[in-house]
Amino acid sequence: VKVKIPFGNKYLDAIFSVPEKKPTYGVILTHGAGGDMNFPHLVSLAAYLASHGVLCLRFTCKGLNVAYRSKAFKAVVGYLKLSDDYKLSGVFLAGRSMGSRAAASVIRQLSQGDDDDDDGFIQGLVCLSYPLHRPKLQSKLRDEDLLLISCPVLFVSGSADEMCEKQLLEGVVSKMKAPKKIHWVDKANHGMAVKGRTTNDVMEEINVQVFSWLRENVQLQHK
Repeated sequence: VKVKIPFGNKYLDAIFSVPEKKPTYGVILTHGAGGDMNFPHLVSLAAYLASHGVLCLRFTCKGLNVAYRSKAFKAVVGYLKLSDDYKLSGVFLAGRSMGSRAAASVIRQLSQGDDDDDDGFIQGLVCLSYPLHRPKLQSKLRDEDLLLISCPVLFVSGSADEMCEKQLLEGVVSKMKAPKKIHWVDKANHGMAVKGRTTNDVMEEINVQVFSWLRENVQLQHK
């Protein structure tokens, strides 16, 4: 289902992947610095989640500024929260690369915000290929938002990601207060390409991981 989400004086293009049964949980998903919501990995994940009963709303926001992307993400969260078509108990924010930075930033802002937005609607964060540092610039880590988040976080990263060195991410994760999990895709680069494996094969691995983590976290909150 294609929708246009109001954002300032513009609209963001978005697509709902809707499960057959009425969903109680959703995932809001966005792309990295290049590409848009039709990036194959996002399409694959959205279809997988919808087929397993999770609503997925993916959107395009072309800005290359994280603050701008975060504002857009916030607008989408607000839109879904007030949606009459889908009454959800909660959502997980998910993004690929720069999109995951924007998602982390939104969660930090809402949890520290004075606007009382932290009512438990946002259940967790999924970071696909989180860009922890620029290639070859390991001294400057983009970890400030991660260290201030308290909701559950899943990282799915390639062990050969040139923007997220394995030891560095493990170091950051060990300092995080939030419940967290890392799934390493063996030998995958930042674009999740692995020599000798098809994209579909890699995506299947990622999709299964993301869904099982979502399911665990939904169950934890309802015990």
